[in-house]
Amino acid sequence: MGTPDFAIPSLTLLLASDNTLAGVVTQPDRPRGRGKQLQPPPVKVLAQQHGLPIIQPEKVKEEDCLQWLKAQHPDLIVVVAFGQILPPRILSLPLHGCINLHASLLPYYRGAAPINRTIMNGDTKTGVTSMFMNEWMDTGDILIQRETDIEPDEDAPALRNRLATLGAKLLLETIHLLKRGELSSLPQDHSKASYAPPLKKEDGKINWQRSAQEIQNQIRGTLPWPGAFTKVGNKLLKIFKSGMGEGTPQGPPGTVTDVSTSGITVSTGNGHLLITEVQLQDRKRMAAAEFVKGNPIPTGTQLGCC
Repeated sequence: MGTPDFAIPSLTLLLASDNTLAGVVTQPDRPRGRGKQLQPPPVKVLAQQHGLPIIQPEKVKEEDCLQWLKAQHPDLIVVVAFGQILPPRILSLPLHGCINLHASLLPYYRGAAPINRTIMNGDTKTGVTSMFMNEWMDTGDILIQRETDIEPDEDAPALRNRLATLGAKLLLETIHLLKRGELSSLPQDHSKASYAPPLKKEDGKINWQRSAQEIQNQIRGTLPWPGAFTKVGNKLLKIFKSGMGEGTPQGPPGTVTDVSTSGITVSTGNGHLLITEVQLQDRKRMAAAEFVKGNPIPTGTQLGCC
């Protein structure tokens, strides 16, 4: 069971392993792009290429889905970024239960957006966890965990790719130990649990009163959506890349203090932020140094939003 790109490395390794894939459950096709044409999820595309049986229930608790799963006679169900919580009738169906791959070091960052939230919070370490599933969200017993450092300039898409690869190997290792009867589990310490709710549009709105480092973490963590944004004049300005600027802040937070070939330097509540890649409303994404050639931003300009 899986849906987005994050699940592709896991499905790829499973296909190459000595395990037999009885079928794939993924989300329905959704409209995407400017034309809003129905597009299949990445997991469906890969499953079709290998001729696997596929079902795409709107709700996994639908009776048709349950009967389809029963007909596959699964020994084990593995779940990687599927996007729905499994009901007890499915959890109890496979002989060996259901195993989930989660992109955090549980019990930290339970929920839908662990990768984004860990970067936004300025964490320097994260990891992946395999766990037995129960009927609640990310609360099952831990099986195996792998930790990894978060690079200082690493954004959410880059970290997601790394964790997807790391997690796929962890998932295969988990299944291998299960088949050998050597898999052990450990209950989570629920008193240490933290949560990673889905991102909202307002998570991208920059508050220049925050420190440069906090804003930098926000820019890295809110990609690819909603992305960090502010306003220059009456137009929305999305910020895709940035770094720490130099010097003592001059003027109120949000003040442009320097424009150079390095980018746009902005004063914050603590320190300077150097903006290096932007996209103005109704324009294409580009390096900040190129952007200011056609869109001059004088020093002293106040950035702010809504």
